[in-house]
Amino acid sequence: MDEPRIAAWDRRVDWPLTGLAVVFLAVFTWQVLQRSLSPEMHEALDTVLTVIWAIMGADYVVRIALAHRRLRFVGTHILDLLILVLPVLRPLRALRVVTIIGVLNRQLRDDFRGRVAVYVAGTVTLVGFVSALAVLDAERDAPGATITTFGEALWWTITTISTVGYGARYPVTFEGRLVAGTLMVAGIALLGVVTASIASWFITNLRTTTAAAAQRTEDELQDTTERLDEVLVELRAVNARLAALERDRRSPPPA
Repeated sequence: MDEPRIAAWDRRVDWPLTGLAVVFLAVFTWQVLQRSLSPEMHEALDTVLTVIWAIMGADYVVRIALAHRRLRFVGTHILDLLILVLPVLRPLRALRVVTIIGVLNRQLRDDFRGRVAVYVAGTVTLVGFVSALAVLDAERDAPGATITTFGEALWWTITTISTVGYGARYPVTFEGRLVAGTLMVAGIALLGVVTASIASWFITNLRTTTAAAAQRTEDELQDTTERLDEVLVELRAVNARLAALERDRRSPPPA
């Protein structure tokens, strides 16, 4: 069942919330990578993140209120609920910036290569960067951690999202493993989207080529038929002239 009221609400708040997500990502990045922050600055950044979290929570509540079937809405937006409720998923709130990919995709809907480039580059970059920050934030101070720098976190992210998984770097905390599980699912989903897009393009291209070939064959057949008709008309005219000449030859000369 469609939810026109939620769709209308999303159209109004998508860009503002995406902007807040960008701010969230910038603040969270600063907080994770800058270890020399004073306690006061760290608390101020936490306040900013909390305010953005509250705004996104209000958006979720509004969408529930607008839904015709609220239980179904909650059931189909479990990740949104978990991100709001579970503190360990706080870094994943920044994934709201992925909505930019949907906007760009609508602008490039007639360009297959543009769509694939947006999906691959945008999703891998955003999900990978956020996941690297999240796993670093969760892992670097844990006993026995193998991910202690941002470079190691990025390398772990690349090997995980590509489903290679060398195993040299791995999370040891519950929060880190939760991020890893989310990233694994994202990697599989990304490969599925790209594969499906390529398959769809091949099928569409094949249908277009087949239809074009059939149209060309039909046009060529029509053209050949018209040419044959013209030849038959000319042959009839030639036969008529030959018959007239033959009659003139056989007719007796005038006295």
